[in-house]
Amino acid sequence: MKVVKAEILKLLDVRVIYLIMDSKWVKPIHMVPKKTGIMLVKNKDDALIPISILSGWRICVDYRKFKFFTCKDHFPLPFIDQMLEHLTSKSFYCFLDGFSRYNHIVINPEDEEKTTFTCPFDRYVYKRMPFNLCNTPATF
Repeated sequence: MKVVKAEILKLLDVRVIYLIMDSKWVKPIHMVPKKTGIMLVKNKDDALIPISILSGWRICVDYRKFKFFTCKDHFPLPFIDQMLEHLTSKSFYCFLDGFSRYNHIVINPEDEEKTTFTCPFDRYVYKRMPFNLCNTPATF
């Protein structure tokens, strides 16, 4: 409960979500661990075993039923040759964290209510693109 409350407060603080009283689009949340890498640890037989490093938690809304009614993009990601052509003149290319990049995309105010989720504290709506919506990679 502490982790959920901390994540909700963080999203409220940066104005990615806001409180809503009622909605017909309510969906549940799941807390998913963020993994930043792998660490090798020796077991009792001195064999190295890879273990994921946990760096925090991410709120994931269960959009499975909502995705069923969503029109899917035929080509959600650009082709590699298009990406290479676009990047040839660039000096640097970096990979942005999934949380950071999607939360920069503003949702159309008419569609915000469709992202409503519930948690033990209240109901909230995303103002910016959440992590696991359908077609999010193509939109980004």
